[in-house]
Amino acid sequence: MHDIRALRADPAGFDAAMARRGLTPVSAELLALDAARREELTRQQEALSRRNELAKQIGMRKRKGEDTAALEEEARDLRQRLEAFETQRFEIDDRLAILPNILDADIPDGRDESDNVVLHQHGEPPRPNFTPKQHFELGEALGLMDFAAATKLAGARFTVLRGALARLERALGQWMLTLHATEHGYTETAVPYLVNAATMYGTSQLPKFEEDLFKTTDGRYLIPTAEVPLTNLVRDEIVPEASLPFRFTALSPSFRSEAGSAGRDTRGMLRQHQFHKVEMVSVTRPEDSAAEHERMTRCAERVLTELGLTWRRVVLCAGDTGFSAAKTYDLEVWLQGQGAWREISSCSNCRDFQARRMNARMKPVEGKGNVFLHTLNGSGVAVGRALIAVMETHQQADGSIAVPEVLHPWMGGLDRIA
Repeated sequence: MHDIRALRADPAGFDAAMARRGLTPVSAELLALDAARREELTRQQEALSRRNELAKQIGMRKRKGEDTAALEEEARDLRQRLEAFETQRFEIDDRLAILPNILDADIPDGRDESDNVVLHQHGEPPRPNFTPKQHFELGEALGLMDFAAATKLAGARFTVLRGALARLERALGQWMLTLHATEHGYTETAVPYLVNAATMYGTSQLPKFEEDLFKTTDGRYLIPTAEVPLTNLVRDEIVPEASLPFRFTALSPSFRSEAGSAGRDTRGMLRQHQFHKVEMVSVTRPEDSAAEHERMTRCAERVLTELGLTWRRVVLCAGDTGFSAAKTYDLEVWLQGQGAWREISSCSNCRDFQARRMNARMKPVEGKGNVFLHTLNGSGVAVGRALIAVMETHQQADGSIAVPEVLHPWMGGLDRIA
């Protein structure tokens, strides 16, 4: 959420920050709701004080043998009021919960992805001496990618992989996970794939994006990314400053309803209800998160370089930056079958936005009071999209696929899928 004290101090600045997101001014409404909450909390404190006073008076009168019926009735009324206070939701909390994070000052203005800014590019798109195919054309021709079978089993936006392509997908995930755990300093973590509503709220999927989630009959949710359980490991915790940073990585399935994406990327594996992803999450001191953001993005870039892919780093503009992010770098890979750049990784600094929702704090070595942590997340990378990129980049004129050298040990020495 947002620091209400900062909003009180500079409502115009808060409105200007939301305007960069395309939102109309909200500070006047929020300050009015804040005033109502503060009045309610004052009444709660007065009720607590009166309850304590009544308890003393009732005790004194009982010791003297005096009648306490009226006082006890008042005490019962106060107890009911206080119980109602404990379960009360303030309207300002619901309103703040659906407002996006404040963007970093260096984020470029813009309305959508067309206004994103390319920061640098690694390599040039290859120019083969044959007409390149898209990944689904290659996979179906090899008999190793079956969309009809997946539709029979589960419906649209699923894929069945067989043989060497199934092994290549597994190899990509295992290699990336091992790379981040052994060379990039992330702790390999196995997480639940089902989480509760509080966990989804902590990383901002709830309440605003519930339609994008799959919900089970017992009220839990399938994770849309391992970012959700990994980040929530520090929920309701106060961690010592000396223990930071925390760096976690996990290979997990991700489940997304793809609400609102009808008609987009309907062919192939680009936009699926279920896919695997290697996720990176960092938890840092506030003053370290900007440097950690750069570090995390370089970890993802190394994956793409070692796979022999052509990629570029893009900073997202104000209109394209995600709800919980203060700043996001997208890594885009060149897909020669499509003849287009497509996003394969997103690395975001959320500053203290998620930590406030999770009540995740740091106990400083020096000074008084606890401060909210900073959280970051990034794809390291999406396994399905890495599979697509490897297939389209390393396809051969005869329709076979050369396996990147770094994956040979994970493929039992296989260097070509034919």
